[in-house]
Amino acid sequence: MPEAAYDGRVLVIFTRDGRSEPRFQADRSGNSAQVFGIDADGLRAGRPVSIGGGVTGYPLEDMREVPKGRYFVQAVLHKYDTFKLGNGKVVKLPAARGAGQNWRREPGNLVSTPIEVDFDPARAGTIALTLDKALPPLPEPKDTEFVRYFKFRSPSLSKFWGRDVYLNGHVLVPRDFDKHSEARFPLVVNHGHFPEGFSGFSTTPPDPDLVCVPNARFNEPCYNRIEQQEAYDFYKKWVSPDFPRMLIVEIDHSNPYFDDSYAVNSANLGPYGDAITHEFIPALEKKFRGIGEGWSRFVYGGSTGGWIALAVQIFYPDHFNGAFAACPDTIDFRQTKQVNIYDEPNAFWREGPFGRVPVMINRNWLGHVNWTNEMENRYERVIGSKTRSGGQWDIWDAVYSPMGKDGYPLPIWDKKTGVIDKKVAAHWRENYDLRHILARDWKTLGPKLHGKLNIYVGDMDNFYLNNAVYLMEDFLEKADPPYGGEVKYGDRAEHCWNGDPTLPNAITRLRYNSMYVPKIMDRIAKTAPAGADLTSWRYR
Repeated sequence: MPEAAYDGRVLVIFTRDGRSEPRFQADRSGNSAQVFGIDADGLRAGRPVSIGGGVTGYPLEDMREVPKGRYFVQAVLHKYDTFKLGNGKVVKLPAARGAGQNWRREPGNLVSTPIEVDFDPARAGTIALTLDKALPPLPEPKDTEFVRYFKFRSPSLSKFWGRDVYLNGHVLVPRDFDKHSEARFPLVVNHGHFPEGFSGFSTTPPDPDLVCVPNARFNEPCYNRIEQQEAYDFYKKWVSPDFPRMLIVEIDHSNPYFDDSYAVNSANLGPYGDAITHEFIPALEKKFRGIGEGWSRFVYGGSTGGWIALAVQIFYPDHFNGAFAACPDTIDFRQTKQVNIYDEPNAFWREGPFGRVPVMINRNWLGHVNWTNEMENRYERVIGSKTRSGGQWDIWDAVYSPMGKDGYPLPIWDKKTGVIDKKVAAHWRENYDLRHILARDWKTLGPKLHGKLNIYVGDMDNFYLNNAVYLMEDFLEKADPPYGGEVKYGDRAEHCWNGDPTLPNAITRLRYNSMYVPKIMDRIAKTAPAGADLTSWRYR
């Protein structure tokens, strides 16, 4: 341990599968490796931390329930920094260090060498694990002919967090970008989870010696070859004479709570919405010769990126000219996945006269359930206390909730019991329930959003996200003035269907950067103001 003392979360993972390190086998599914976790403050070299009976675990709740047997075991310390926030609060959180808040890979985290042990919960004794390795730093991306790296210090976020905060962009520039200094380009923001680089773009064809990696979800025996072929096919489209010249950016706005910020202003994360919209995008457009006007900017994304696409279009209606939202995270909190946070008392259970039924939270296209809401929240409790797991519910708390007196987010519900906090729910509704906000403010928003809202979702979305889209569609179809966009559903399609009924998810999820281009070009043709630059970026 090179540092004098560490703060963080100590995790211990058990698995019977020795083909990969235990830390890579822990997740929120029911097939997860067994994991336990506790907080550690001021942990020093040589000072032990004990994890045993009574410490909450996942999938099994207690170590005493783990069956007798032979296991591979590993420990991880997910390291926390101390942040002195601009409002005077002091919190301990895992700083974004280059791996998108993936505790399994985050540089600076400590891990033990996995060992194989015979474990018997009925037998007294200890298993000694030594945190003997610090995960190394990750290199910053390097520029290529087509992908440029843009690092920007945000003044507003740095003020909020009490330290320098950077937003990073992976910018796909058009063919012959450097040869056409006179050209100014439309900008498309592809929102989503943490990008390590620009995804889905490759100037080289698939490796002929590629070792196939199967994908069980899509039932594809060599899905990595499909991914490589799609990336190369997009490159060929990108440089073709007829493809529109534009800028596409994927933004790294990972932060101490999650792998992205949801690109909105938040009591707990800070003014990410303003920082991205008013600081980062104008600076990027200046450097890469963007047109820099609202009619020339578009946004799309899937899942978290789908929610972000709608949110930034709604919160900054004049700054973007169209949002294409695929399988968006919950856009009406009357169906937060499957929970009505306003009317239901509990997020984990629905009570009947003679018992309770668990709330399901994940399914496949046949409706077969994979895990419940209680399970997912318990997994997050194991990985991190005080909303520090980097999980789905914890980031929604961090983005949508007020800040508590201790400087951490107020949870929407008790993560042990599932009891919903109605005061927090009211804050969610007024500030982040997109359907509610549209209905409340449509008189002023409607004219600014005409033709800009487009939503696509499978009717068997794995996370029940289609439920909230139905409620949004009910409002939009009756809105006055008309909304002028489209809402479409994929028949029996899972997460993350994005609008093409002719191809399976396995393919369309790899085509975000090209599939909405015809709609974007049509929108530009219809809405660009008189005198707008419609020619400099159309070189062949």
